[in-house]
Amino acid sequence: MNPLFPFEFIAAVRFLREGRMQSILIVAGVAIGVAVIVFMSALLTGLQGNIIRRTLSAQAHIVILPPEEIARPLRSVPDAQVAAIVQKKAQRLRSIDQWQKLRDSLQTMPGILAVSPEASGPAFAVRGDASRSISVIGIEPEQYVKVVALNDKIVDGALRVSPSEAVIGTDLAKDLGVGVGDKFRVTTSIGRSETFIVGGIFDLGNKGVNQRNVYIPLHSAQSLLDLVGGVSSLDLTVKEIFKAEVLAQRINAETGLEADSWIKTNAQFFTALSAQTFTNTIIRVFVALSVAFGIASVLVVSVVQKSKEIGILRAMGTSRGQVMRLFLIQGGLVGLAGSCIGSGMASLFLMGWRQIAKNPDGTPLFNIEVDLKLLIGAMVLATLTGIISAVFPARRASKLDPVVAIRG
Repeated sequence: MNPLFPFEFIAAVRFLREGRMQSILIVAGVAIGVAVIVFMSALLTGLQGNIIRRTLSAQAHIVILPPEEIARPLRSVPDAQVAAIVQKKAQRLRSIDQWQKLRDSLQTMPGILAVSPEASGPAFAVRGDASRSISVIGIEPEQYVKVVALNDKIVDGALRVSPSEAVIGTDLAKDLGVGVGDKFRVTTSIGRSETFIVGGIFDLGNKGVNQRNVYIPLHSAQSLLDLVGGVSSLDLTVKEIFKAEVLAQRINAETGLEADSWIKTNAQFFTALSAQTFTNTIIRVFVALSVAFGIASVLVVSVVQKSKEIGILRAMGTSRGQVMRLFLIQGGLVGLAGSCIGSGMASLFLMGWRQIAKNPDGTPLFNIEVDLKLLIGAMVLATLTGIISAVFPARRASKLDPVVAIRG
C-alpha cells in the first residue's frame, strides 16, 4: 500500500480509471457548469461595477438636506363644517442649521468616509448673447473630490476653483462658446452676479450634468445665493455603497434632516440591479444542481457496475466506512478536476470577451477582472458539491451485503 495515499483514495482513482468514459463525461459536465458560473459571475460583477461607477460618478452616496417646509393653517375652528384647504408651501433655498457641528459629527460616524459642504441653487450663465440656465454649486475642492472625483473628469484645464475661476461641463462650454481662460457671468434670480474665468472643463459622462453644473468656491456661492455662512446640503461618501440607504435612515432619525441615498434617488436602477443579481443567483443554483445530480447519477451507476468488486472488498475486511469514503472521494475528485478545467475555460472565455466587446474607439466596453477569490470559491464549491452528491451512492455501496454482491 502506498504510504502517501490511503487505501480509499487509491481504490477511488482506480474505479474512476476503469470507468474512463463515464468519468470523462461527468468531469466535462462539471467543467461546463463551473465555467458558466465563473463566466457569468465575472461578467455580472464587471457590468454592475461599470454601471455603478457611471451612476455615482456625478453624485454623492448620501445627500443631507434641510427638512421640507410645511404649510399649516393659522387656526382651527372646532366643529367646523368645511375643512381648510392648505396648499403645499413653495420650498425656499435654506441653509442647514449648525451645519459645521453636524459635519464634524458625521465625520466620526462609522461607515462614512467623507463629508463635503455644498451651497447650490439655480442661476444663469451669460456670455455675450448666449444665456443658459445652470446650477451653481459652491464647493470646497479638497473635500468635494473625496465625494465626487471631479479632478479625474477634467478634460481641459485643471480643477481650478477660486474666487475668480470656475469649472464647467463640456456641453455648457460648447453652448456658451467658451474655453479655458475665457470669461462668463453668473447671475442669480435675486439680481446678484459675478464674473468667472473658465479654469477647467469636465465631462462626467452625463449630458444633463455637463450642461448644467458650474462649480465655484463655497463662499462665492454663499454670496450669490444669499446663503452667507450657510450651506444647502452636505454630501457624503460611505464605505459600503449598498448600505447607504440604511445609513441615510439612521441619519434622518438622529438629526431630523432629510437624507437621500443614491439608492432612493435611483430607485428604478437599484431595483433592476437587484433583479439582475437575483436572476444570476438562480441560474447559478440550477447549474450547480444539474452538476450535483449528474455526479450522483454517475456514481449510482458505478455502484451497480462495481457491486462485485465492492462485495470482494467487503469480504476481504474492508469496513463500511472505508467503502463509503471511497465513493465520497470519487465525488470530490470529479468535482475538483471539473472545477479546475472549468475555471481555465472561463478564463479563456473572459479573455475572448475582452477582445470582442469593445467600444467604437477600441476601448473595452467595461472592465472584467478574473478574481482569484472567485476561482478558488468555485473550485471549493464544486468539490463540496461532488462530495455531497456522492453521499447517497456511498451509503448504498456501504450497505451492500458481501455475499449477495459477489453472487450478483
